[in-house]
Amino acid sequence: MSKRNTQQRRHTIVSLLNEQGEVTVDELARRFDTSEVTIRKDLTALERNGLLLRRYGGAVPVPSEMVAENTAEPVSKRKQALARAAAARIRDHNRIIIDSGSTTAALLGELDHKHGLVVMTNSLAIANAVRELDPEPTLLMTGGTWDPSSESFQGQVAEQVLRSYDFDQLFIGADGIDLERGTTTFNELTGLSRVMAEVAREVVVMVESDKLGRKIPNQELPWSSIHTLVTDNGISESDQQQLVKKGITLVIAPE
Repeated sequence: MSKRNTQQRRHTIVSLLNEQGEVTVDELARRFDTSEVTIRKDLTALERNGLLLRRYGGAVPVPSEMVAENTAEPVSKRKQALARAAAARIRDHNRIIIDSGSTTAALLGELDHKHGLVVMTNSLAIANAVRELDPEPTLLMTGGTWDPSSESFQGQVAEQVLRSYDFDQLFIGADGIDLERGTTTFNELTGLSRVMAEVAREVVVMVESDKLGRKIPNQELPWSSIHTLVTDNGISESDQQQLVKKGITLVIAPE
C-alpha cells in the first residue's frame, strides 16, 4: 500500500473517531478491507502523534485536558529534507542500518513505500517506529548494553551481532563535522559506530550544515570510512569543494 493511501486511511480514522467517540480494530479492518495488524499500526502511529489514545481493542479521543500537555516537538523541515534525500538512495529490498539519533530517526517517515527492507538499529525508539511502517520491514536489533546518554545499545555484544551480518547502507548522524578528520561526537562510545561502518557497503552521514566545522574532541568516523554526506543548502562553497576533494559524494537536500 502506498504512503498516500496510508495517510488517507489514518486521516479517515481520526475523522471517524471524532464523529463516533470510539473506534474498534475489527470495525476499522472491515471498513478498510485490511488486516487488524495494519490497523493497530495506524492507531499506534496516531497515538504517537497525539491524535488519539489506544484502548483495548480500539481507540478513543484524546481528553481535552491532555491536549495542552502535548509538548512533542515536530521534526524540523530541515531534518525532513535530509530524510527525503537520504531515503531516495534506498532501494527496495536493501539491508540498512539506522543509527540512533533525531536526524536519522526522521528517515522513518520516508520509508512507508519501500518494500522488502531489512532494518538493523541500536535504538528502541527507531525500532518501535519501524514496526509502524507499512509494509513492515524485517527488524533486527543489536542488543548490548543500554547507554542512557545516547539512548541506544552499545558495547561488545552489539558489535558481535553486527559483525554477523552485512548491509547495503548505514545511515548515521554526527554532533560535528571536522573537515580534516571526519565526524565527531560528544559520546565517548564510538566503537559500535565504527563496526556499523565496517559492515556497510555505503556509509551515509546525515547532518545539518551548521554542524560543519564544529570540532569536538571525540572522532567517530574518519573520512576514509564515509562515502556520502547528506546535508542542507546552508553548506558553503568552500566546504563543498573540500568534501568533494576527499572523494565524498555530496547530496544537498533542498528544503
